[in-house]
Amino acid sequence: MASFYDARGNIYAVIAPDALRTLGVPLPQSPMEAATRRHAWTSLAVAAICDWPAGQRPPGSKSHRSDGLLVGPFQDAAPFDLLIVNTDGTLAERSGNGLTIFAQSLTDSALITGSAPFTLRVHHDNADSLGPVATQAVSATVEDVNGFWLDIGAPGFGPQAVGATGPGVGKAMLNEQEVNRVERVAALHPAWQASVFVRVGNPHCVTLVADVDDLPSFEDLHQNELNAALTRIAFVAGESGSGDPCPGGINLQWAARLGPNRMAARVFERGEGPTASSGTSASAVASAAWFCGWVQAGLVEVVMPGGTAPLRLIEHDGQLQQVQLFGTARIKA
Repeated sequence: MASFYDARGNIYAVIAPDALRTLGVPLPQSPMEAATRRHAWTSLAVAAICDWPAGQRPPGSKSHRSDGLLVGPFQDAAPFDLLIVNTDGTLAERSGNGLTIFAQSLTDSALITGSAPFTLRVHHDNADSLGPVATQAVSATVEDVNGFWLDIGAPGFGPQAVGATGPGVGKAMLNEQEVNRVERVAALHPAWQASVFVRVGNPHCVTLVADVDDLPSFEDLHQNELNAALTRIAFVAGESGSGDPCPGGINLQWAARLGPNRMAARVFERGEGPTASSGTSASAVASAAWFCGWVQAGLVEVVMPGGTAPLRLIEHDGQLQQVQLFGTARIKA
């Protein structure tokens, strides 16, 4: 009933609205109402689809068998509406890997054919971001790999872009560029002192470090004490998070230079926790690196434990006008 897809190690389940309702989940008919009333149904949907069946959880695996749930489409022709459900029951405004998976599922079900661009509209209930968040997608082939280019749009920078209202936000300098010092992040490691807030549909805090060795490992992010501290920073206030610096929570990344226009990154997602890869996180990392002069416009690669994300940064008159993300997905056996 639900199909599971893998995009660079990021796993999402995809289910049509009617199929979810047949499982007893009281999903409203319209995506807008479904977003505003998410408390009535998302936890039931996660339990029905994302939880491991009894006795089937492999040793050492994550607590859920997917990183989230994609509910949609709500219609048979573009633009296609959907909801991105985190495993804590909250809704995401955008997910690059999630939208890549959703685009692939539309192709697999023959709702998308040919090479014409189409629009995906994500409905959510986050007050600090207008909805729905629209993303244009187009099928493409990059280095003999079939996938999709997603138009992430123009990023916003700074505390105001992500709704960072907490008291623990100060100023820092990085590469002669003013950035921010996020107290709760900086207190966790002496190298984590300079962060860039970026909104690419959803909010991000990218901490830039000079040495790859100062990145947390994927295993570090699962370590109990660090994981608990990052959860309090990243998750929505009142839903495991502290609301500092962002009441609506924020996605966290750490990034270091590997070479010209090539960055290494680690990801801790709002509502999910440690994640092997994330398309919007890769977009935020590339944008933050551009903001500080660490990469130039053009093709940028962001290397994550789950795989490498190719991006295109389009600059005009010294402004970052557009971020494009290439993604590919396959059905998970």
